[in-house]
Amino acid sequence: MNGVHDMGGMAGLGPLAPEAGEPVFHHRWEGRVLAMTIASPTRSNIDAGRHQRELIPGPDYLAMTYYEKWFRSLSELVFKHGLATPEEIARGRAAPGFEAATPHLQAAQVETMFATPGGYRREVAAAPAFKPGDAVRGRNLNPPGHTRLPRYARGRTGEVIAWHGAHVFPDSHAHGLGEDPRHLYTVRFAACELWGEAADPRDSVSLDLWEPYLEPA
Repeated sequence: MNGVHDMGGMAGLGPLAPEAGEPVFHHRWEGRVLAMTIASPTRSNIDAGRHQRELIPGPDYLAMTYYEKWFRSLSELVFKHGLATPEEIARGRAAPGFEAATPHLQAAQVETMFATPGGYRREVAAAPAFKPGDAVRGRNLNPPGHTRLPRYARGRTGEVIAWHGAHVFPDSHAHGLGEDPRHLYTVRFAACELWGEAADPRDSVSLDLWEPYLEPA
């Protein structure tokens, strides 16, 4: 979907200001938000979590810190799945008479979970439509739901430099439509193609893009 969250390539947002010696967390509550997100039953669908953050209204989104956005989206997903009520979140404790459930992730399972590799690659019968060296164009899509095709690449021409097999398609997965795996490519775009002649001709941007995002150029 189009929104303020898709700010890649946008001008007028000010320079990047890296923080020297930046800590992993600026406040203890940020670490707790990360832990709750990992332990939540809703974490199994990373694409739904990303889309939930996209639904935060623009003025709120720009005013929030990184982990404030995470907490907002986690709370909304918890409400949607019936795991807690807004009142329980506000109080920080379960309602009286709440029947405790078995935790989705036990403390003893955390180390094993992080040590076990996972992935989103899947097998499909369809052959890839493109191969390295092909010229492709980002399709001019403006979907109302989740997508990983950034606005600045839509309608722009690039070159396929790698094929990664089929992977879970986020546009479907985020909305409960199944994994719907599609072929995934790395496409390199010249900076001048994306931002005009004022860009450095030596620069380029490489994006991992799913096949439905692309058309032959």
